[in-house]
Amino acid sequence: MTSSDLGGQTYVNLETFRRDGTAVATPVWVAPLEGRLVIFTDGTSYKVKRVRRNPRVRIAACDMRGKASGPWLDGTATIVRDPEHEARAYAALRAKYGLQMRAIDLLSWLFGRIGRRVIVEVTPAPPFAG
Repeated sequence: MTSSDLGGQTYVNLETFRRDGTAVATPVWVAPLEGRLVIFTDGTSYKVKRVRRNPRVRIAACDMRGKASGPWLDGTATIVRDPEHEARAYAALRAKYGLQMRAIDLLSWLFGRIGRRVIVEVTPAPPFAG
């Protein structure tokens, strides 16, 4: 499975790493954007804190409960800070998830959490050619 295949999956596991090196996998929605994968999440979540401390991640296709259904790919994650890029990421997620994403947007707005959301962008590592 390639990173472009992962962009077509409904859920992917985003694996981030604690300070002690322990991996933590979280199922998330993902959309392809400009050769990378974009994910939205609460900016105060532990996965965001782990990404800020260590950008190394792994990603794999999974079901909604996080059971991996494909191979893990290494990558690098960053928190998107550019408002225009963030808008394109949300547009890609809304195009892919449609009414589900709009419902999440509405609930985030109603509960006052929409301002805490961030976009995490994952750049898959190139495959090893050796």
